[in-house]
Amino acid sequence: MPLLISSQDSSLFIPYIFPTATPDEPHCQIPSFSRLPAHIVHVEEMEKDDALMLIKVRSIRMWDWGKSPEPKWRIVVRADSASLALPASASLSLSATFGFLSISPDTQNPTISFHFSLPLPLFFSALLPKKVKSRAMGSSFITSLVLLISVFTLADCGSVGVNYGRIANNLPSATKVVELLKSHGLNRVKVYDTDPAVLHALSGSGIKVTVDLPNEQLFAAAKSTSFANSWVERNVAAYYPHTEIEAIAVGNEVFVDPHNTTKFLVPAMKNIHEALVKFNLHSDIKVSSPIALSALQNSYPSSAGSFRPELIEPVFKPMLDFLRQTGSFLMVNAYPFFAYESNTDVISLDYALFRENPGVVDPGNGLRYFSLFDAQIDAVFAAMSALKYDDIKLVVTETGWPSKGDENENGASIENAAAYNGNLVRRILTGGGTPLRPKADLTVYLFALFNENKKFGPTSERNYGLFYPNEEKVYDIPFTLEGVKNYRDKRSPVAGNQQGAAAPVNGGGGSVSKSTTGNTWCVANGEAGKAKLQAALDYACGEGGADCHSIQPGATCYDPNTIQAHASFAFNSYYQKKGRQMGTCYFGGAAYVVTQPPKYGNCEFPTGY
Repeated sequence: MPLLISSQDSSLFIPYIFPTATPDEPHCQIPSFSRLPAHIVHVEEMEKDDALMLIKVRSIRMWDWGKSPEPKWRIVVRADSASLALPASASLSLSATFGFLSISPDTQNPTISFHFSLPLPLFFSALLPKKVKSRAMGSSFITSLVLLISVFTLADCGSVGVNYGRIANNLPSATKVVELLKSHGLNRVKVYDTDPAVLHALSGSGIKVTVDLPNEQLFAAAKSTSFANSWVERNVAAYYPHTEIEAIAVGNEVFVDPHNTTKFLVPAMKNIHEALVKFNLHSDIKVSSPIALSALQNSYPSSAGSFRPELIEPVFKPMLDFLRQTGSFLMVNAYPFFAYESNTDVISLDYALFRENPGVVDPGNGLRYFSLFDAQIDAVFAAMSALKYDDIKLVVTETGWPSKGDENENGASIENAAAYNGNLVRRILTGGGTPLRPKADLTVYLFALFNENKKFGPTSERNYGLFYPNEEKVYDIPFTLEGVKNYRDKRSPVAGNQQGAAAPVNGGGGSVSKSTTGNTWCVANGEAGKAKLQAALDYACGEGGADCHSIQPGATCYDPNTIQAHASFAFNSYYQKKGRQMGTCYFGGAAYVVTQPPKYGNCEFPTGY
């Protein structure tokens, strides 16, 4: 889009400038000024005649998007002395591969257009007409051009991928799926296994792939280096580099896995990495493990984000050390839907869907948040920062919103799913990090590619797909920077959300993982020890006011008669009575939040009082 320059007005506003990338280049390392959705060019002086136009640029500024509800400017270009004299309708090539700057003045409507064909580093080789000189500087135009352009810095941009789940009996073949991905510009995909048909289909596609070692194989990978070596040889080395595997997810949300595989996680990650070293793939393929937000003890406010204490020493510190040593990143699954669905009275729908809203100020650091997604991600950044791991990057390996749900699944609709995913794609591809990490441009994997008809749980579980099995879109959203140009959030005339502030509570602010119900429960931590559990149980049933009648002898939840079962019921009663608020499921480290219904005999744990 051109910058329209008027000789009467020196303050110019344009909504977007977007580069276009070639199919074999990601939308990364584009000049900073083209990454945010508003730009101001201040023209200090402009002279033109039939042959020449002189433009004296004072500064180029861009909207500091998403950081403040009021205009807040950041100078990107400072070229006070740069004065450019160009012949009429000049077209200058900065680089044959990078693009060109086209300056086309005419008497009625002078324009400057920035065109980018390939986001490469700034190696400028200006191909200039012989008559072009800098009238104000008295030197060659190249000097002025460098003054103007060299201050642009390159910055990585965000990237969008998709999760390709296959718990269904009506999906298209892997070959058709690859063509679908390519036709919509999706160049990253994450799969939940290493299915040969899928990996073969992805060969030569140019699509970057993250594969998964299932939770069920963590024990073997942790205990046996030969198993790890064999797994990497069969499932990674056999396909790479034709299939562009870029990461291995070791397990998935291991901390909420009912099979108690947490203690095998880090040893398994290390053995898989050592196997990559053996095959000389460790520089190209990273190893990590997706965590659910229930791994956080606190998530609201974001600045107070912290990991569950019982996981810090045995898991998080060694895992973050491993990620640092190997140059890898933390994988995080984040679902604002679950936070909103369970807390519609305190979380604004607009805040959850990246729509315009007044925002929420974090009392801990004064930063203002305009989306629940940013608040959730910054809670993880804060948790890492609290342990002195500020240098670890983060990839969002799952996030999404269902297009359909049961009657009690508030917010599950096509309109809301389209708004969340569409606005998220725009948010990621147009750049900018989070309020806490403004330079941390994110890679995000949408969940999921298809509606999967064989998934268990409520209706929402089968309706996260971006596409129906017949390859038609469930709703129309872009996946590329070019598509984002014309994207608009199509909210209905009666849509909107007047309920609630934007501030989330704990369990609604992000410390929940993908749940089959949208509810959360509080259960006892069996590793806390009987003495600690008994003391916490006494408090909950005493001055805490929990309803403990059901765990008395002869009552419905007396069996199994164990301290952990009884404490879990009492802790959950207290947690639910307190509205699942921050800090109400802690009990000195004796309890934590789960997103699946606890199972103790025939006892049913309530979700509200």
